[in-house]
Amino acid sequence: MLYPRGATDRIRIALKDTPVVLINGPRQCGKTTLARTLLQSDRPYFTFDDETTLLSARTDPVGFIRQIDTAILDEVQRVPEILRAIKLAVDDDRRPGRFLLTGSANILALPTVSDSLAGRMEVVTLLPLAQAEIRNGTTNFLDTAFAGQATTPSQPLTGDALIELCLFGGYPEMLSRSDPKRRSAWARDYIRAIVERDVRDIADVERLDQMPQLMRGLAHHSGQLLNFTQLAGQVGLDDKTARRYIGLFEQLFLVRRIEPWFRNPLNRLVKTPKLLFLDSGLLAALIGITADRVRGERSLFGPILETFAVNEIFRLSTWSAVQTNIHHYRDKDQDEVDVILEDEMGSIAGFEIKASATVTPADFKGLRKVAAATGVAFRAGWVLYDGDKVLPFGDRLAAVPLSCLWSA
Repeated sequence: MLYPRGATDRIRIALKDTPVVLINGPRQCGKTTLARTLLQSDRPYFTFDDETTLLSARTDPVGFIRQIDTAILDEVQRVPEILRAIKLAVDDDRRPGRFLLTGSANILALPTVSDSLAGRMEVVTLLPLAQAEIRNGTTNFLDTAFAGQATTPSQPLTGDALIELCLFGGYPEMLSRSDPKRRSAWARDYIRAIVERDVRDIADVERLDQMPQLMRGLAHHSGQLLNFTQLAGQVGLDDKTARRYIGLFEQLFLVRRIEPWFRNPLNRLVKTPKLLFLDSGLLAALIGITADRVRGERSLFGPILETFAVNEIFRLSTWSAVQTNIHHYRDKDQDEVDVILEDEMGSIAGFEIKASATVTPADFKGLRKVAAATGVAFRAGWVLYDGDKVLPFGDRLAAVPLSCLWSA
């Protein structure tokens, strides 16, 4: 099934004025499909997952690019030296849209790449599908949040239906599997393939056998503060090695670090990043969370829901006109806000995520602290909950259905 992608317009615009456009994101999220759909048969397509093509490009990257006028180059993280050859080509001919690249690792973080295409390439991040894309709908969630104007969603989903959304996540292959066991099998194979192949492409790793175990440990810590020493100890790694491996997982779009947010009027803050898996379906499959288990033990749902909701916000931000930085807030009193968005003007919107149909004033404690510290810059403080109505809880504070993330 071909899903509409929110990033499509950004890519089309970039191809009209930039020589090189890179679609960057995890494997199996739809990058190749989108690239080939956008340009159809207009230009040749090369994938570096093909061994002969890969060896040719590695052996003679300049010669490989010299034969090409325009092209789609797929999985460029496998041959980062090709980027210097592309730089030479576009410096001689800066026509916009010459090269559309895809990459399944954050190649800008690779030491061999550096700034070789600075000023010549635009990077567009493509993540697994957002609910708005799956449902072929539109959402202006970030715009309404910064305007402080939540509206009741037209088709709210709650209860068991919300649980199912979270367990499927956004990978197209997961969405095509209704059987939880088949989703788990795909997730295990997906992680194994990335560890056995993609990690080798971006780093020299001595103890590859420890990485799946570390990944499972990270899965049980999604949404929690990142304690490198604790995680390292659980899998028999030293702190330095665990940090490096987690950094590799970040480069491969499996997990993301969310840095803490703070302002001068606030003290007693916890300045530790949080760790988040980049897809709730992948997370659920790895740790064996099913709908039946959630119904029997509701406490299992909280980390899955937080992973799902924060990732919906990540995905919307990749194509939204509102450019934001994403943080979390926690202080020594254990008051927290799961997501704080700060736009280019310094305006703030905060979101606390709650796996319940009941919201109380106590759920806004962290949001009230952030509101007090930021004054007029504070636009909205919303508790996203398992409900179907927008309910006010004070000045710029409201309980807002999670369905607002995809239903206008």
